[in-house]
Parts: sequence; structure tokens; C-alpha cells
Amino acid sequence: MGQIVLKQITKSFGTVHVIPCLDLEIDDGEFVVFVGPSGCGKSTLLRLIAGLEDVSSGHIEIDGRDATAVPPAKRGLAMVFQSYALYPHMSVRNNIAFPLRMAGLDKAARSARVEAAAKILNLTDYLDRRPGQLSGGQRQRVAIGRAIVREPAAFLFDEPLSNLDAALRVSMRQEITELHQSLKTTMIYVTHDQVEAMTMADKIVVLNAGRIEQVGTPLALYATPANVFVAGFIGSPRMNLIDGAEAARHGAATLGIRPEHLALSRDDGAWKGVVGLSEHLGSDTFFRVTVDGVGSLTVRQSGEVDVKRGDTVFLTPSAPHLHRFAATGEAMR
Repeated sequence: MGQIVLKQITKSFGTVHVIPCLDLEIDDGEFVVFVGPSGCGKSTLLRLIAGLEDVSSGHIEIDGRDATAVPPAKRGLAMVFQSYALYPHMSVRNNIAFPLRMAGLDKAARSARVEAAAKILNLTDYLDRRPGQLSGGQRQRVAIGRAIVREPAAFLFDEPLSNLDAALRVSMRQEITELHQSLKTTMIYVTHDQVEAMTMADKIVVLNAGRIEQVGTPLALYATPANVFVAGFIGSPRMNLIDGAEAARHGAATLGIRPEHLALSRDDGAWKGVVGLSEHLGSDTFFRVTVDGVGSLTVRQSGEVDVKRGDTVFLTPSAPHLHRFAATGEAMR
């Protein structure tokens, strides 16, 4: 079991309130991603759950028992950090087995768990190598293997892919997702990369200055952001946010429209603009269009589109996909 419940959690460092007051429930077996900009409190929140930081007030429950004052080693959680933190003089086998040896597990039981974890992570052929003989992705898998053998109630990942190049990040993202589907164990994953959040999570927790802005499935957050912050943070490229007279015409302080919900025409449309920067990616074309009275908008079109800097185009937003936000920043339904 791996249900984790946070009740009225706060965290302060002196007079600095990092987590003002927060409630959150993570169900057993869920893959939950904490996402937000740097300094939003997501890693601090993960460390509070792990017990690596003490809460200032509130309670943490793990599987129905109060774990607020329980030391990290006894919470039944396993953490995977951004740095691999492997012992360079030890083999992969001994690195993975290390927490079991410290726990006093006998050699036969250690070996069985290491072999099972290595099989899951495709590390069987590398068990007798040392970390220096492995790629970055393989070293991260060793760190994950070291967590798996502990058979925890939940895995806690603190930006584990930040040290990898772009291709390896995509590959490891898929491997961690498949690992979750295989183990069915609760996973909490911290990242500043909202693409990772969208592609991996069962549930996303969007954090901003220690506050939870919205909790929901990736598609729910994408389609119905609760406020301007979530609208601008979730989605790549980000949602276009329009203020001023154009928003006021729609009865809002801020109007939002995603790049793929702007129709392009050479002849006619709601907004006339001039093309600036364009990015041709083969499957999609992204370009910026400056519209008088509206601002600079990002447009996404499928496939290759023949537009270049200086072209005049017309854009028409899809009415059902317009998002209206009040002056407070909250969504207007």
C-alpha cells in the first residue's frame, strides 16, 4: 500500500514561508508529478514526505498512520535523486544491493532481489561492471534499481533526468512510465519540465510559491486550467494570453487561446498580423504573428506551412476553445 495524505502542511525556514498551508491526497498506485517553476517548493515538499525535512506544522500520513515524526528510514519510502550517488569502487550488483546489506538482509535474499531488479531494468548484463563503465542512462537505472530492491510503499523521484541529454531523457521517461505500470507502486515525481509532467503523470500537482494552483489529470489541466498561472505553464508552446481591449470584448480581464486553436488564412480572418520568427519541424510548424491591438501570438499548424518572416496572415480563434480569466486570474466558466 502507498497512500500518502498531507494535512495542513506548512514549512518555514526562519521567517521565509516556503510552503504556506497545503492539503493533498495521493492514492495508492498513482503516478503523481509535482511540477512548477524553480523555487516553487516542489522539491521541499518531496523532502517533507521523505522525512528529510521536518514540517513546521501539519501531519503526514502514510497508509493511514501518522508518519510526521517517523525517521526517513522507517517510512517505507525510496528516493531517487538528481545525482546518481553511486559508489564508484563498487560493481553495479553491489551498488544495487547496498541498502539491503545495510538492512541486514542475508546474501541469498539480497542476490534474488538484485537479480529481479536488474531484469526489470535491463541491467543483467552490467551487474559486474562499475558505474564509470556505464552511460548516464544506465547509471540512473542503477540508482532506480537500488530503490526497487527496498520494495517501498512509494518511490520519490527528485528531478532524476536533469543530468541526461535530450534523447536519453525521452528514453528514460518511457522506461520510468513502463516501470510504474509494471510495479503498480505509488510514484511521486518532481520536475520543472511540464512535458515530462504531461507525458508521465496520472495526476499533476501544479505548484507556485509553495501553493497548489491545481490538481488533476494532464488532459484536464490542459483543457480547463483553473487560472492564468496554470494556463501559461501547462502546454508547449504555452497558451497565448491576451489582455486589454480584445479580452474585454469577451467579458474577461485576460483571454487565452492555445496555438493549435488559431486558424490560419491568407485572405480573411478575425485578426490581421505579420509573421515573425517561424520554426519548421516537419510534423508541425510554429510561428509568431504580431497582431495590432492583440500582441504577439504563437501559432501551431500541422505539417509544413509555407510562411516566412514578413508575410501578412489572418488568424481566427476557435470560439469553443477560448479561455476567459477574471482580474483575479481565476478561470471564468
